[in-house]
Amino acid sequence: MLGICRGRRKFLAASLTLLFVPAVTWIYLFAGSFEDGKPVSLSPIESQPHSPRYTATSQRERESLEVRMREVEEENRALRKQLSLVQSRGLSHRRGNHSKTYSMEEGTGDSESLRAGIVAGNSSECGQQPAVEKCETIHVAIVCAGYNASRDVVTLVKSVLFHRRNPLHFHLIADAIAKQILATLFQTWMVPAVRIDFYDADELKSEVSWIPNKHYSGIYGLMKLVLTKTLPANLERVIVLDTDITFATDIAELWAVFHKFKGQQVLGLVENQSDWYLGNLWKNHRPWPALGRGYNTGVILLLLDKLRKMKWEQMWRLTAERELMSMLSTSLADQDIFNAVIKQNPFLVYQLPCFWNVQLSDHTRSEQCYRDVSDLKVIHWNSPKKLRVKNKHVEFFRNLYLTFLEYDGNLLRRELFGCPSEADVNSENLQKQLSELDEDDLCYEFRRERFTVHRTHLYFLHYEYESAPDNTDVTLVAQLSMDRLQMLEAICKHWEGPISLALYLSDAEAQQFLRYAQGSEVLMSRHNVGYHIVYKEGQFYPVNLLRNVAMKHISTPYMFLSDIDFLPMYGLYEYLRKSVVQLDLANTKKALIVPAFETLRYRLSFPKSKAELLSMLDMGTLFTFRYHVWTKGHAPTNFAKWRTATTPYRVEWEADFEPYVVVRQDCPEYDRRFVGFGWNKVAHIMELDAQEYEFTVLPNAYMIHMPHAPSFDITKFRSNKQYRICLKTLKEEFQQDMSRRYGFAALKYLTAENNS
Repeated sequence: MLGICRGRRKFLAASLTLLFVPAVTWIYLFAGSFEDGKPVSLSPIESQPHSPRYTATSQRERESLEVRMREVEEENRALRKQLSLVQSRGLSHRRGNHSKTYSMEEGTGDSESLRAGIVAGNSSECGQQPAVEKCETIHVAIVCAGYNASRDVVTLVKSVLFHRRNPLHFHLIADAIAKQILATLFQTWMVPAVRIDFYDADELKSEVSWIPNKHYSGIYGLMKLVLTKTLPANLERVIVLDTDITFATDIAELWAVFHKFKGQQVLGLVENQSDWYLGNLWKNHRPWPALGRGYNTGVILLLLDKLRKMKWEQMWRLTAERELMSMLSTSLADQDIFNAVIKQNPFLVYQLPCFWNVQLSDHTRSEQCYRDVSDLKVIHWNSPKKLRVKNKHVEFFRNLYLTFLEYDGNLLRRELFGCPSEADVNSENLQKQLSELDEDDLCYEFRRERFTVHRTHLYFLHYEYESAPDNTDVTLVAQLSMDRLQMLEAICKHWEGPISLALYLSDAEAQQFLRYAQGSEVLMSRHNVGYHIVYKEGQFYPVNLLRNVAMKHISTPYMFLSDIDFLPMYGLYEYLRKSVVQLDLANTKKALIVPAFETLRYRLSFPKSKAELLSMLDMGTLFTFRYHVWTKGHAPTNFAKWRTATTPYRVEWEADFEPYVVVRQDCPEYDRRFVGFGWNKVAHIMELDAQEYEFTVLPNAYMIHMPHAPSFDITKFRSNKQYRICLKTLKEEFQQDMSRRYGFAALKYLTAENNS
């Protein structure tokens, strides 16, 4: 910045010199044409050598002036050359400065001034902007409600975290849905120097519900009006953002703008970049009153303490009541009311430069806000069309948005060195647990995975569930990765009841899944499927963590613990609901077994009855599950008895038994030490037996495993000797833990293992 200013001063000095020297010269010449205070005529007649006024002295003076004129011309040429050099240096310096600024925004620069929050790259001022202290906390308020907004706000947060160098405190005005989703997300994200506070949006509805609103944001689009009342009384200032915002710079630069507010300025806003408030978009278009083009409220700087002193609450309410008498409703939610207040009180506004809210709706003047990448600060997708908006440069903006949309959020867990942060109990416990592990242990990576905290986004898609009045509902629980997405539609066709799925995906894969689901008529027609994204981290597939996530977030009293590769028989959902009543599952510890079969054919005419299944079993089209490779896993089901059974029958636990069962919601979780392939279900069934669950086989239920390529984890198990050694070690440790927890009753597991 200092280099730019010096260059500009040189440029200015050279320019003034270039103008000043010729001017002085001509004044001198003109003055030299006076004699005795009178102008001397320079007419050809009077300048003749024979003129009486022509003397030897004047001849010498004129010759001297001619010499001086030639010298001046030489000086001018030299100055022009110097000026061109100054210009070229200044241009290259500015380009270099832009490049340096961009690299520092990427986190690789070392400029102390930028780190302190100096606004750079867009200002024409040579003086520095007011600084933001290194460890000063920046407060951000966001209204977020529902499943879609909870998904959108993550991209905004990623863009802020990517550029930030200061502690952040997010104030989230959220409904119950958004709070559940975002509380889990931030708790498992564990980003240092980030604090989250929630405020119940449902409690604020009464404050704004009296205002009719046509905007697609609904009642939540009015809640920014009540932030002075909602946020803590000791909070003096806050940046308010819409969820469809993307940051392209450090938010500290925007925070620094608060220092520019003067007098009674309490609102920092960017001018609206469309003609909406001019009232000329269509015939009889009648917008709310606004000052000129009005202001867009996607980005707001609020001086809360001054607003409270000005009685903001009373101010906006009186304005809204007055305007609603003629306007009847708002079209742009809170933005209409903010503008109506500003129309009456223009002194309240500090107008932000337009690059702090580049608005990408149809028919905007946003192109006038930017000339190149360095001009972009905040991008606002303020059209219902979002990424499909019409804009000449929409591909560039879309790519910038997609960068953060698919960016690995785990990489944003960066420490802010030198800034004290509040003690996080979860983080401290995690560090303590990891410190107790022996890094030289050959099974260290297996043990570490047990304590890894995976970022989790619950209910990634819209979810609706109405509880059954008879309290017999059953949720199908399963987990999957990207390579099993093709099973979702088939399962939804076979199971009409609620489903809880945990998907192990990267950030980019989560977006692929979203596009896949939104393009599927089958999946979009089902609102009782809960999709919970567990983001990838580490080298193992955390199969039991995924199962636990899916189990924990069911809405029914019972659950069917299945796997994604199985298709349940048609009608199994209703059959299980009847079975839980008949077998009194509500009052007894039972695990109802659904017998498992498999086919080696990718195309299968699915049996519609038990009789048809038995016929296919006899013909060799179907087999009992893993009959050829792992008989012990399902042998205790007693398939021979099942063939003729008409009533449920009890079976005993045996070593390596791993059936698929229906249990109550309160059954124990899966043991997280087992990752990848091997013993993950076996250990769970063993624990159910230790807790005295009764295993009961259902006579008219079945499920069929569909063929697929071997998973990466089973390949590692088969090819890696150390993998198998570590799995054996973990099994032994699990059995020892069982003995400690269940005492003498658990000795049979050690005996059974030794005999198997």
